[in-house]
Amino acid sequence: MKLQFKVQQYQTEAVDAVVDVFAGQPFADGVKYRIDPGKDIAPTLLEDAGLRNSAISVSMPQLLENVHAVQKPRGLPLSKSLVKSPAAPINLDIEMETGTGKTYVYIKTIMELYKRYGWSKYIVVVPSIAIREGVKKSFDITAEHFQQIYGTKPRTFVYNSSRLHELERFSSDAGVQVMVINTQAFNATGKDARRIYEVLDDFQSRKPIDVIAANRPILIIDEPQKIEGDGKKASKSLTALGLFNALFALRYSATHKIERTKVHRLDALDAYNKKLVKKIAVRGITVKGLPGSTAYLYVDGLEVGKGADFPKARVELYVQPAGSSSPKPKSVRLSKGSRLHDISNGIEAYKDLVVVDVDANQDFIELSNGERIFAGQVTNDLTDDAKRRIQIREVIRAHLDKERELYAQGIKALSLFFIDEVAKYRDYTREDTLGDYARVFEEEYNAIVADFFGQMDLDEATERYRAHLESIPVGKTHQGYFSIDKKSGHQVDGSVKKTGETAGQSDDVAAYDLILKDKERLLSFEEPVRFIWSHSALREGWDNPNVFVMGMLKKSDNTTTRRQEIGRGLRLSVDQHGERMDNPVTVHDINELTVVTDESYTEFVTALQKEIVDSLSARPRKASPEFFAGKIVENATTGEKVAITDDQAKQLQFWLTTNGFIDYEQHLTEKWINRGDIDMPAMPAGLDQYHYQVAELIDSLHLDIPAPTDGRKPKKVPLNETNFHKREFQELWGRINHKAVYQVEFDSTELISNCIQTLDKALNVTVMQYVVQKGIQLASLEAEQLDAGEGFKVATTKVEESALSAGSTVKYDLLGEIAEKTQLTRRTCAAILTGINPGTFAKFKQNPEQFITEAARLINEQKAAVIVEHLTYDALDDRYDSSIFTENQTAQDLSKAGDKLRKSVYEYVVTDSKVERSFVTELDTSDEVVVYSKLPRGFFIPTPVGDYNPDWAIAFREGSIKHVYFVAETKGSMSTLQLKGVEDAKIECARRFFASLNDKADAEGVKYDIVDSYDSLMQLVGA
Repeated sequence: MKLQFKVQQYQTEAVDAVVDVFAGQPFADGVKYRIDPGKDIAPTLLEDAGLRNSAISVSMPQLLENVHAVQKPRGLPLSKSLVKSPAAPINLDIEMETGTGKTYVYIKTIMELYKRYGWSKYIVVVPSIAIREGVKKSFDITAEHFQQIYGTKPRTFVYNSSRLHELERFSSDAGVQVMVINTQAFNATGKDARRIYEVLDDFQSRKPIDVIAANRPILIIDEPQKIEGDGKKASKSLTALGLFNALFALRYSATHKIERTKVHRLDALDAYNKKLVKKIAVRGITVKGLPGSTAYLYVDGLEVGKGADFPKARVELYVQPAGSSSPKPKSVRLSKGSRLHDISNGIEAYKDLVVVDVDANQDFIELSNGERIFAGQVTNDLTDDAKRRIQIREVIRAHLDKERELYAQGIKALSLFFIDEVAKYRDYTREDTLGDYARVFEEEYNAIVADFFGQMDLDEATERYRAHLESIPVGKTHQGYFSIDKKSGHQVDGSVKKTGETAGQSDDVAAYDLILKDKERLLSFEEPVRFIWSHSALREGWDNPNVFVMGMLKKSDNTTTRRQEIGRGLRLSVDQHGERMDNPVTVHDINELTVVTDESYTEFVTALQKEIVDSLSARPRKASPEFFAGKIVENATTGEKVAITDDQAKQLQFWLTTNGFIDYEQHLTEKWINRGDIDMPAMPAGLDQYHYQVAELIDSLHLDIPAPTDGRKPKKVPLNETNFHKREFQELWGRINHKAVYQVEFDSTELISNCIQTLDKALNVTVMQYVVQKGIQLASLEAEQLDAGEGFKVATTKVEESALSAGSTVKYDLLGEIAEKTQLTRRTCAAILTGINPGTFAKFKQNPEQFITEAARLINEQKAAVIVEHLTYDALDDRYDSSIFTENQTAQDLSKAGDKLRKSVYEYVVTDSKVERSFVTELDTSDEVVVYSKLPRGFFIPTPVGDYNPDWAIAFREGSIKHVYFVAETKGSMSTLQLKGVEDAKIECARRFFASLNDKADAEGVKYDIVDSYDSLMQLVGA
């Protein structure tokens, strides 16, 4: 199995943020130089054998202007200067949240810098052996992907002081050369670390650092906050990096401690809101005493289902086995009316305790003494062993719940246990070598799987999953990934750093090698291992995208934050073909990481959210004129980009103040945050046409940190079989369940005409600048000054603007580049470019790279508008199966569901807003409605802007209204200004889809529209 990689817009934006800073730099495929040959080398090697990076020829003022052009559309503060550091003269910060593909981004950035400017020598600097091994693995598995895109791939090696011949190749070979080095190789005092600075006999009496520095490499610093120190004093690593003689440094991290020149930001909030990482659920344990009682109860969770005895609660209590004097804990299911004294076989502590209520919506049971015990609560203090057993049980149960849902979709679920001592998992003094945790795991796994089989529905999909489970022996479904003792072959605790930035982490290469080597194999159903056990010290440098459950079976320590703990499981999952599960419609239904902790849910979530808020401290929070001024908005019709003026920024702040949308301190109020419930006043003149974009700008000031869900709350909502099989619903479902394909037929002359008008009006490029320096030879010279290139001093410096590009000697395939970026034919691109005004085309000479990028962007915008306008659907004979109502159904939090429903296809419906809750209530009580359903996520309509999943299918009583069958989309406000552009486009596509179904049926079949209330629905169906 191979992981598949694809070009993703959010990653491309991070790449462009760096590449565009150097716009105007001419392409130069390496500058030849003479590699220091050392002693005793044959004269034939004294030629110009080396290829180093060419110097930056763009002036510093132009570079700063380029930086501002990158920062403005990204909403970043404009840098006053390009910040230097001991490592490099230019330092660019790229902030990317864990799990969003930071390593992929900087590899692609390397390839793009090589393609655009010819820079080919790079050094990736990492803070630990762990991250080094993970980075090298990423270069290996993406090599084929980048070969397909760029026609070449990076040659990568890990620096090793005993393999210095690699430096010769690094210096002399053409193409992209990448050296990966960990800081311990050049900043430590050990013998191997010192070799990089020493004149070595086995390296022809040369210093390795001198050979490296001669290449003018570009530094990629991975996790700079672990390398650079605290900012008060430069760390040894940062100072040592200055000896590499870098052209510039790119700094990649989710949490920069020291900021230099930030050109891109994708923080934790952006990553979650854009659905680029898994959402998080937490299962915690809370001790709650029962006043006046010593009864032990642990409420594991609540269940809903078919039958009068539901809902039920899974509860662990003590039971007196027949013929035994010592009570034992046992998991049982309790319903309303269950008598605990009888169930425990007469244990005195449970006398007079009866379950009087089981509430599946709020997740508690109520006892006859008036006490409520919520899911995850235990009534007595627990020993560590008992707590760990509960955690192991919770991981297994959470895993099976997720696995059952994902198996039919071809996605393998993995669970990860972090422990702090190998002996707890593997005990070589025992015959079966199982440690205490492994023994508990096997006991709990067998018991839970047996119980799981007893609760399963009898359908085809369930039978396939059951057969899969039964084929995996318990002993083969868990595996430890630890260091291996070379003498005994036993798994052991690896060496762990005690001090420094990497304190608490392992530096054991073998353990990481094992985890990384098995990464792809673990994703296959053919591999029985589903539960991974690892040392808590191995928490960085690796991850597996299909980790869905994590169990923290270790004492908490101050070297690990909760964000670090969950970092190994945040990446989006892949299926059996290696394809990432990132469809926006279903991404967070599939991708949820459940963390099982020994803290309470509230404690863990509060601490995690505080860590996230602390990491967002650099984000602006105040709606000040300074924040809005200069921000870029775009005309949706022409594609023209304009900056918000200082005057407009002041008007906007005044508008926010007078409407009560910001408070005295300029922070957003609840009125703005909940604005879906009010009629929005028009924005100030000149900004109303950019309503969407200005609203998004304002929204970016609100730190709405999504709280992880309580992992025990979500439950599978049972189907109401009677309503599902009603004639009216089956008739409605039969009309809409067609799969479909769309096609776009449009006259290319229309697209060409639109593009010509837009390019003439909106294409702007920056005139190239170059620096002229006048120098005077020094009056007296020493030989050393000539060797160092210091024989002249600069007398004057002048910045000139050029009508011709500094890179005008470079040949550009203008048609090919634009055709590639727009996916149009060369003929169509040629028609567009020959049709624009000569003055517009002349801008190509001023700045070829920017001309190509801007022209392609403007053409793509026109193409998107034309596509939706000329879209048609063809309904296929292939249909969605009814099983999508039950198969792959995501568990949901019933606290947002209200009471059990009468007319719904599902027993409960979870709603996201007051509008939807009111809508459901009226549907369920309406005389006109026969049956209705929230449509399952498996039902979607393909559109050019992404798959679309409508909200509701409603069947009315015949004769009571005009349109019997209705598909509805509910919105909080009917104003199209409240709908985002992409959503607008999807809704327009849905109208065309349902119209095509009605045409095919040759009858008035299904009506589709947007509604904001039951009243607006009745107006539409009666019309």
